[in-house]
Amino acid sequence: MVQNLTGGCLCGLIRFTATGVPDDPHTCSCHMCQRHSGAPTLVWVSYPKAAVLWDGPGGAPALWRSSDISQRAFCPRCGSTLGAIDDGPTVGLVSGCFDRPNLQVLAPIKHSYTASRPKWWRFGPLTQR
Repeated sequence: MVQNLTGGCLCGLIRFTATGVPDDPHTCSCHMCQRHSGAPTLVWVSYPKAAVLWDGPGGAPALWRSSDISQRAFCPRCGSTLGAIDDGPTVGLVSGCFDRPNLQVLAPIKHSYTASRPKWWRFGPLTQR
């Protein structure tokens, strides 16, 4: 069954439709993801480039080269984090930019760079102060 998932940035300038089942749903706490999002972690899914159509009024997102193999994608108007477009055949999208981020296919199954997460972060129920 082909699945189309839609999403976009905060202001609506950049929109996308991703076709198929997302691959490799995971969280990442590397320093680059922390700086890109302003959060202690990001939730990512991957798609082949051909499966992501940038169909909003702004076209494709703005890009910033973040490494030798990838560029970070964001809205040039509102600054929303959208993901990363690799030099290879992959687009990584962050789950928070999907219209329905609570879908089970977007749920992470692993965590990358756990050593970089803040020391106060504990998995499981939060305790009150």
